[in-house]
Amino acid sequence: MKNLLSLREIMKVLSNSSFRSNSPLVATTGFFDGVHGGHRFLLSELKRLAQERDLPSAVITFAVHPRIVLQADFHPELLNTYEEKIRLLGKTGIDYCIVLDFDRSLAETPACDFIRELLYKKLNVTTLLVGYDHRFGHLRLDGFDKYAEYGARCGMEVVKTASYTDNGVTISSSKIRTLLHAGNIAAANALLGYNYTLKGRVVEGNKIGRTIGFPTANIAVADKQKLVPAFGAYAVWVDIESVKYKGMLYIGTRPTVDNGSETNIEVNIFDFRKDIYNKRIAVEFVDYIREDKKFSSLDELKMQLKRDMENVFEKLQRNN
Repeated sequence: MKNLLSLREIMKVLSNSSFRSNSPLVATTGFFDGVHGGHRFLLSELKRLAQERDLPSAVITFAVHPRIVLQADFHPELLNTYEEKIRLLGKTGIDYCIVLDFDRSLAETPACDFIRELLYKKLNVTTLLVGYDHRFGHLRLDGFDKYAEYGARCGMEVVKTASYTDNGVTISSSKIRTLLHAGNIAAANALLGYNYTLKGRVVEGNKIGRTIGFPTANIAVADKQKLVPAFGAYAVWVDIESVKYKGMLYIGTRPTVDNGSETNIEVNIFDFRKDIYNKRIAVEFVDYIREDKKFSSLDELKMQLKRDMENVFEKLQRNN
């Protein structure tokens, strides 16, 4: 795992093979997909404990989803790419992000050995903060009481966080995935604390959009493990070379033109006429506009797109 210091000047990002700490650490561990509101609550508690003990704080995480190592056909539907996760963690003010190389050996390590040999002896973790429902170690057999017992044996303090809710809703990565699959972008963004984003490259399309006055940029998503939201039309912000534009994005199979079963992701960028083929592009989802449907003609589709554009413009004006 390469050193990713360039991604964040303050938080030091290192692999466990290269990390050595002369100081004891206050740490927490997990995959942190989404770095959502619940994760940020946990990390704020981590920083508080570290400040109380006058010690550095550390997040211990993985570059690859653990289930991919254990289950070759598992498709994780990630909320963040690895680079996105590192950038989001870097914004929390944590001192270190230590990236473990998750392999079968680590997967088969019992929690007691993980705490004693890796966290305590190798990484010098003297205070471990555990999420209220987080489990780790081989087959995730143990719970917090056992973690506290294993920690006490080697002189490590193990602390459990309280559960965190947002307006009575418990935040989890799985709940956010469910919302995205339902097209409920506004609710998903509220739990994430930021707009859900897809990144990719602009590729050649069938150019039907331009024949009805709505040219689109077709997007090949960069990370195939990233979750693609439900079929339909969305209000989005489009980032091209660090400039943001308003846009109307479509996800679906283009049933009106009998395009087959392949999923297409394409965005009509408002007030934009540049050639951006092969350019990198990012779309931030703001709100859901309507479901995907088959229209009786291209003229009917064109009329619907005009209504969609008005709706998108209104939603983005409120989000500006």
